[in-house]
Amino acid sequence: MTSVVLVDDQDLVRAGLRALLTRDTGIEVVAEAGDGRSGIEASVRYRPDVVLMDLRMPRMDGIAATRAIRGDERLARTRVVVLTTFDDDADIVEAIRAGASGYLLKNAPADDLRDAVERAGRGEWLLSPSVTQRVMKLVAAGQAAPSPDPRLAFLSAREIDVLTRIGHGDTNEEIAAVLHLSPATARTYVSRILAKMGARDRPELVVIAHRSGLVLD
Repeated sequence: MTSVVLVDDQDLVRAGLRALLTRDTGIEVVAEAGDGRSGIEASVRYRPDVVLMDLRMPRMDGIAATRAIRGDERLARTRVVVLTTFDDDADIVEAIRAGASGYLLKNAPADDLRDAVERAGRGEWLLSPSVTQRVMKLVAAGQAAPSPDPRLAFLSAREIDVLTRIGHGDTNEEIAAVLHLSPATARTYVSRILAKMGARDRPELVVIAHRSGLVLD
């Protein structure tokens, strides 16, 4: 069972999300909050697997709340997934920098949202396809030419293959299918790459793959 705290300043949105997430799934909504500060308090109290976080809220916005949750040692196992109507480049970058494990738009299909919460609960990182494309474009716009990361020398040939697929925005399941691996093996490779590269999360690996020229835009 994946435990979730919902943080959104609109009561109707929270009610809709609760109904959607808990319908015939292994997801349990343990608490709700109407602003970032209350979201932090609920997270500390309930220690959820996932916090589903809106961005624009009173008292404290979602970026600041995400940063506080990810920086709290008591919540080391809690992942934050941003769910918002805003797909502004600055918001995406700030959410990733704050430690969000995912960034989804509120118009995402219901099945995608439930899948995203369950994957985040397993410790996976995710971006919606449209957001992944935006991140790739931001990286491409910020670099004159690819500059290989010296840490790539610590990766095996197969790990380079996996990192390349991460750069394309593939999920672990997609990586497994493309590289003819089991899903468990793909997850193991991703964990090893994160450790060897000293990367905090999957979005950071996307940036590394592009800056190193593993993915041609």
